[in-house]
Amino acid sequence: MKRKTRRHFLKEAGVVSLGFAAQANAETRVIGFAPQEAWTLHGEQFRHRGRPKGGWVQNFTSTVEALHDDQWRIWGGLSVPETGFRNIGFHEGRVGGEWRSVLAVCSTGEPDPNAELAIGGIPEGAHPIQVVTIRLQNGRTRLYFWAHGKGLVRYLAADSLDESATRFQVVNAATPCLYHPGDRAVGGAAAEAAGLKRYASRVAKPEAGEPLAPAELISNDSTNVYQLEDGTFEMYSVALMEVSKDDPRYAPRDNLKGFLRVIDRYTSSDGLNWGNRQRVLSPDSHDPIDQQMYYLSVTHSEKGLIGLLGSYRLNSQTIDLEPCFSNDGITWERPHRKPWVPRAKPGESLGSYMLHAPHNLVQRNGRWWIFYTGGNFSHNNVDSHGPPNRAVFAASCDSVWG
Repeated sequence: MKRKTRRHFLKEAGVVSLGFAAQANAETRVIGFAPQEAWTLHGEQFRHRGRPKGGWVQNFTSTVEALHDDQWRIWGGLSVPETGFRNIGFHEGRVGGEWRSVLAVCSTGEPDPNAELAIGGIPEGAHPIQVVTIRLQNGRTRLYFWAHGKGLVRYLAADSLDESATRFQVVNAATPCLYHPGDRAVGGAAAEAAGLKRYASRVAKPEAGEPLAPAELISNDSTNVYQLEDGTFEMYSVALMEVSKDDPRYAPRDNLKGFLRVIDRYTSSDGLNWGNRQRVLSPDSHDPIDQQMYYLSVTHSEKGLIGLLGSYRLNSQTIDLEPCFSNDGITWERPHRKPWVPRAKPGESLGSYMLHAPHNLVQRNGRWWIFYTGGNFSHNNVDSHGPPNRAVFAASCDSVWG
C-alpha cells in the first residue's frame, strides 16, 4: 500500500490552510446564548482529600448523570502529578452536600467481580484518565479513556459485560481509537504525514501484534465521543498544527512550543474504527493571535448542537468555557467569543486559572446544569493562585438560549 503523504492526509482531513477551518456544505443559523449573568454559580462541590496524597480531581470530558432524589453521578478522574498516578471513577452526591468517591479497580486480565467499578484488559503499566461514559443503544455501557504508561498514550474503549455497568473489559488495546504522538506505535513517517515534522525522526517501538499508528489517527488529547440517533458515532479531538519560530503564534511560554491546537471531528459506525477526519474549529482572523482551541464538548439539544469550546489564551495561560453552536457538527458559529461561565478572582476559589468542560450539559427539571473542573494554576505550571489544586464546580441556569 502506498504511504499517504502529508498533502494527501491534510486534504482528507479537510485542512485548507494552517490555522483555519475547512468550509462545510451545510449552512448554520446564527443563534444567541444566554448572557454570562444568567448562570447561578453553586461553587465548589468537591476536591480530592485523603489518599493518595497530593491528588487532583477532574471531570474533564466526563459524563454527568442525573440520579434519583436530586442526586448526581459525576464521572471523572484522579491524578497525582508527583507520582504519575492516574485513575478514573465517579463521585455521587447532591449539589452543596457530601460526595462519595469510587475509583476503578484496574487489572490486565478479567475485571474484579467484587469491585463497585472494575476495568479489565488494561495494558500492563498503563493508567486511565479523561473518561467518557456512553449508554449505548444496545443497552450496554462503554467507557472511552486515554491510557498512559509504558510507552502508551492512546485512546481506548471498554465495554460493560452486563447491563449493570460495573464491570468493563477493554476491547481495542492494540488497535485504539486514537494515538498521541508520544505513543510507542507512532513512527516518524506517520507523524510527518500528520503534519508533525518535528517527530519525523521518531522510531516506533510497537509490541508484538501491535500495528503501527496511521497518520489519520494521530491526535493530542481532550477527546469527546457521542452516539447519534442513527446509532453511529462522532468524536471531537484536539489536533496539533506546527508553526515555525518566526510565526507570531509560536508561543514560547506554552508547554508545546510551536504547536497550534485545533479541533477535528471523526465519525464511526461502531465507535471503535474511526475515519472521515475533518477540521471543524480553528482560530481565525477574528481571534487574538495567542488563541488556541483546547477542547470541544457537545450537547445535542432540540435546537441543535451546543458546544463548550476550550478557549485557551497562551499569553495569560488561561482556559475559559466559550459557547458555540452547530447544526451538523461540522460548521460552528461562535457568536460570543467570550467566557460563558466566569472564572473566579485570584484566591477566591480553585476555579481562577483554567476551566475544563465535562462531556455535556444536563437539563434536569427544566433547568440546565454544568459541572466543570476548575484549576488555580497556569497551563504551563509556572504560576498559581496559592498551592496548585483542582476541584469540581457546578453552575445552572433556566435557559441557555438568548
